Amino acid sequence: MSARKAIYWTIFWVLLSLLVNLGVYFAYGQQKAMEFLTGYIIEKSLSVDNLFVFLLIFNFFETTAKQQRRVLNYGIIGVVILRGILILLGTTLIKEFHWIMYLFGVVLVVSGYQMTFGKEKKYEPQNNIVLKWFRKAMPVLDDHKNGDFFVRKDRILYATPLFAVLLIIETTDVVFAVDSIPAIFAITTDPLIVYGSNIMAVLGLRSMYFVLEKSQRKFGYVKYGVGIVLAFVGMKMLLMDIYKIDIVVSLFIVGGVLALSVLLSYIIKPRQAPSTT
Repeated sequence: MSARKAIYWTIFWVLLSLLVNLGVYFAYGQQKAMEFLTGYIIEKSLSVDNLFVFLLIFNFFETTAKQQRRVLNYGIIGVVILRGILILLGTTLIKEFHWIMYLFGVVLVVSGYQMTFGKEKKYEPQNNIVLKWFRKAMPVLDDHKNGDFFVRKDRILYATPLFAVLLIIETTDVVFAVDSIPAIFAITTDPLIVYGSNIMAVLGLRSMYFVLEKSQRKFGYVKYGVGIVLAFVGMKMLLMDIYKIDIVVSLFIVGGVLALSVLLSYIIKPRQAPSTT
């Protein structure tokens, strides 16, 4: 996918999400619409760091552009299903155990601090624990690159490196969901709003990935903005029974921090910006 086409599709998904947000406004009112929009912005911003890891995984396995599109298509379907399961589990736990919100808050504050001030950890796809388990259960070919997920050779079914890539992408998203889903629970615990904002953000990931692939060096400071947002929503969770931060204030803080991080990424020369991979 060309950079221009990816940008057009990214704009399309953003506009569609805003249209859905407008539908939420007319169907459920201003409060729910603000919650949906804030949740969408948080999830979209967290997706940026996620996509940089996807880019690293694709480069490590030398995945072609055509194969990347196929993996992302299947990957997004898997994300939609897995996020639904995690959100259902999360809302059930929150209803039964209110204190788990404090646990989510601590996780987000720690994650935000690590992302903003911690040392960059080198991600090594070959050390993915799920992939290691899968290799024990099923043989994986190392040199099959025609775009299939599975092939039969000498009457034995093998997984290909492309399936290994898909497996790592899916498990990596589950790890990222540990941050993103609790972050939206800080805004609302309405499962419809949480899932809807999550899915609308996820549906545009494929085109957004190809935008980032072409301009990854221009987003060096977005990671720090995302870290600050995580820490903010974590603190909001920890203070929820003491002081409730208005949803409008949350929206302006989240949007302002992310807009500033994008602006800094464009103002400061790419070679001076911190690495995001």
